[in-house]
Amino acid sequence: MTRRVIVVSNRLPVTTSIDKNGQYNYEMSSGGLVSALSSLHGDNFIWLGWPGIGVPQEDRESVSRDLKSLFKSVPVFLSDELSDLYYNGFSNSIIWPLFHYHPGEMNFDDESWEAYTLANRLFAQAIANIYRPGDVVWVHDYHLMILPAMIREEIAVKTREPLSSVEIAFFLHIPFPTSEIYRVLPVRREILLGVLQSDLIGFHTYDYVRHFLSSVSSILKLETTPVGINYDRFVSVGVFPIGITPSRFLEPLKEPSVLNRINELRAKFGPVKILLGVDRLDYIKGLPHKFHAFDIFLSEHPEWEEKVVLVQVAVPSRQDVEEYQNLRGVVNELVGRINGKYGSIEFTPIHFLHRSLDFKELIALYAMSDVCIVSSTRDGMNLVAYEYIACQEERNGQLILSEFAGAAQSLNGAIIVNPWNMEEMAEAIHTALTMSDEKRQETHGMMFHHVSKFTTQFWLENITKEINRIEKEKKLQFEKD
Repeated sequence: MTRRVIVVSNRLPVTTSIDKNGQYNYEMSSGGLVSALSSLHGDNFIWLGWPGIGVPQEDRESVSRDLKSLFKSVPVFLSDELSDLYYNGFSNSIIWPLFHYHPGEMNFDDESWEAYTLANRLFAQAIANIYRPGDVVWVHDYHLMILPAMIREEIAVKTREPLSSVEIAFFLHIPFPTSEIYRVLPVRREILLGVLQSDLIGFHTYDYVRHFLSSVSSILKLETTPVGINYDRFVSVGVFPIGITPSRFLEPLKEPSVLNRINELRAKFGPVKILLGVDRLDYIKGLPHKFHAFDIFLSEHPEWEEKVVLVQVAVPSRQDVEEYQNLRGVVNELVGRINGKYGSIEFTPIHFLHRSLDFKELIALYAMSDVCIVSSTRDGMNLVAYEYIACQEERNGQLILSEFAGAAQSLNGAIIVNPWNMEEMAEAIHTALTMSDEKRQETHGMMFHHVSKFTTQFWLENITKEINRIEKEKKLQFEKD
């Protein structure tokens, strides 16, 4: 893309911290979005977002200067109270559970909605301060769904440009629920009207597009087509499933330290088969479902006792939220019960790690395991599935994948399951463990081909092509008018 792109997300791709001497330290973050946008750089790219910590007024100028010079980033400063109400209060206690089909976990209150509105307004004002005519503003995810409308308002005031001249793209990284679920949201109209000020709205799957269009049609009574909405102009809607950068996982697998760690882990576990789970400890990830299925598998196939283990990495998430504390209690009880039922002094069926792992330790686990289980009850995409396949060229590991993860619509070759049917998931474990070498190679090959082709770079190129197409159409329309 030749025009400048302003990428906007809740968090900057930089971890900002303060040491004991009061000095600010900065470190580039990792993650799918950061990796996906890594090829955007130089003078035609800038990233705007919250730095992740409260910064006192007197330090904001120097922090802004550091982030701009070191990372081409512009911070949006939020007070601790505002960031908590906006992020934990509305984004993650209202939108997150509702969009993942947990309306019972939604706790709507006016104070959180006002904080969400104010935070989005502060983002819009920060964008208007750096906007130049011709820029593309690319907004990411559910934290900023009303931002597109505010961007147009703020830039129109600042530059006196017409509202329609600003080019805005929006991408939702989580599912969009059915209209029956979405209509529960008290501010359902405001959210839709905010995001509809985008020129392009992107989703991971066709289902999410269909659900979004259905909500627009039923709630706003607007005319929709399979590729967009007739609003005060035509708003394009598209499917752009994100991928990974395979080389980021394949290259470290050649390093001696990683190869040694793989051998150490295999020696530790011996000849047993390794089932692997890597998830955040979140109620959408279906960890209790996975453990119940493992219990059923061992009960129905006693010949596998002490011949298979489940290694579950559960990355801590929102530990100060009651629902997540309750989930941890449920998971700990299940692990203890299953280990007590099938374990012995010499053998532990479930190895439960409630912590984050070093990247190289993670890819060593990916590479040495035999089966990966993704049991999400609802997931935008789930790139763990892609990461596992990328690390399995040697072992041809199998993937048990929930039909409710976006990746299930892409990874032909995975064993697709309904995580609510624990018997089915238990049988999938047996199928994966007893599959012939030829079949393992065939199914892994299909999945690896997809992961290698539909990368983050492919995702980025598809979206930028669509943004450029829309811009050309807008120019032609302006010339006609």
